[in-house]
Amino acid sequence: MDYGTLRGIFTVLIFVLFIIIVLWAYSKKRKSSFDEAANSIFEDDKKDKEVNNKQETNNNV
Repeated sequence: MDYGTLRGIFTVLIFVLFIIIVLWAYSKKRKSSFDEAANSIFEDDKKDKEVNNKQETNNNV
């Protein structure tokens, strides 16, 4: 086996891996977990605001 054949096999393997990752990322089974992860940052902001509002209320008493 020469160097060119090894490079060709490696290229095909990387391309197959790329296709598998794309199919996994765009599968309908994963959509809900990706949406949840994308919106998790907004949930953290809501929690922080609630904590800050409680602290401000306690300081005013």
